[in-house]
Amino acid sequence: MRSAPTILHLDMDAFFAAAEQAAKPSLRGKPVVVGGLGPRGVVSTASYEARRFGVHSAMPMAQARRLAPNAAYLVPRFSLYRAVSEQVMELLRRLSPLVEPLSLDEAFVDLEAGGSADDTASALAAGERLRADIRAVTGLSGSVGLAGSKMLAKIGSEQAKPDGLVLIEPGTERALLGPMPVRTLPGVGPATGDHLRRAGMTTVADLAEAGEDELVRLLGRAHGASLYRMARGLDDRAVVSERDAKSVSVEDTFDVDLHDRVRVRTEVDRLADRCVERLRAAGRSGRTVVLKVRRYDFSTLTRSETLRGPTDDPGVVREAAGRLLESVDTTGGVRLLGVGVTGLADFTQEDLFAQAAADESAAAAHASADEGAREPASAERAVGEGAATSGALWAGSGGGGPAQAPDVPAERRFPAGHDVRHREFGAGWVQGSGLRRVTVRFEEPGSAPGRVRTFWADDPDLELSEPLPLVPAVAGQSSWPASRPKSRSESRSDSEAGRSGDSGSGRARP
Repeated sequence: MRSAPTILHLDMDAFFAAAEQAAKPSLRGKPVVVGGLGPRGVVSTASYEARRFGVHSAMPMAQARRLAPNAAYLVPRFSLYRAVSEQVMELLRRLSPLVEPLSLDEAFVDLEAGGSADDTASALAAGERLRADIRAVTGLSGSVGLAGSKMLAKIGSEQAKPDGLVLIEPGTERALLGPMPVRTLPGVGPATGDHLRRAGMTTVADLAEAGEDELVRLLGRAHGASLYRMARGLDDRAVVSERDAKSVSVEDTFDVDLHDRVRVRTEVDRLADRCVERLRAAGRSGRTVVLKVRRYDFSTLTRSETLRGPTDDPGVVREAAGRLLESVDTTGGVRLLGVGVTGLADFTQEDLFAQAAADESAAAAHASADEGAREPASAERAVGEGAATSGALWAGSGGGGPAQAPDVPAERRFPAGHDVRHREFGAGWVQGSGLRRVTVRFEEPGSAPGRVRTFWADDPDLELSEPLPLVPAVAGQSSWPASRPKSRSESRSDSEAGRSGDSGSGRARP
């Protein structure tokens, strides 16, 4: 434990929603909810204005709409959030080389290691300077906790929300923690909290008074001993600049349960490809493939297969996930699928047998394509019949959901809240879409609230675009990614990342 409060914890305030409000002047001061917009979507972040209605993170989107029907409901724009996060992390690295990111909007900093602080006064000055720099560079606010340990610094930033700073002097930990509920401590979730409550322990002071032996008896050696130390305010964990990932995974929740076994396998293959993309982007390979299936009754099954060596071959991961799927009964319907890779390594060991099987499958597919090419007329007739029976409604907030007509190209789908540019009217954002129309509000960060116009979805003058900087760049600030037209794969990736529901029609209502 340190004798000076030189460990800093930063937590950006309602990060996703605040970034959307900063980018969209018409939404400032109004309730904003970011997440999946479909029937099974989940709230990712709610602005403080929306929280007054009871909306919070991880809440089903349908429930959020009932609580705050007039809020703006937007699909996440991770390209924007990553760009802002890079700016914030650069400011943290100016304070110290020891920065431990926990997520896009949260990190620990060892101020002592960077020479930024060595006592209470200098730590307080560093924290205030950081908050001012974040607002100047990003236009957003962050809450800061300062303490002699990571646990207390995180508790301090929670107490500082929103847009504040709390410094916990070393030596005052026991008095501060004593009256707090046991759920305040890291590692105490709903189940553990309920178990402790039945044992008569509801506050941190109750844990400290119970003693280590009693907590070990209730929770086991490792958890009980750790909890006893934290209850006494003891936490000697160091700030670690490099956090090694243990797994890479992707998952999707579907608006409508999947019953077709062929469609389920197709989705598993798609998730496997996305998982390998993330794996390769991280420069890693993995040895164990994991399949997650949540069925119609919310029962969740997990299956895994360990390969003979680490791989980043999409064909190998697809085949392994397919084999795992064969052992799962999906007849009742599937609401969620996930594919992951664990046992990560920095090298690959090619599976020659799997590679041979993939080559054989490719050869068979090529032969099948050659055979199909001999009858183009029948293929055209099949496509025409499919188009004739397709529905006319198109829910334009992306994701390829069942409400989208197959004859509408993916590149003409405009997720709610995403950036667009019109040849005549300039930059704006999608306020809502559906029935082959797109409603756009033309405004930019720093401008006055803009006007609204509606276009046909196939208007050639309207295109998706990259987010604009929240604050105009000035000398000395972190660089912002150069503005360029957003690629179609990036647009689809952003809309898919909103968890399940991005295919809903969800019109934003500022």
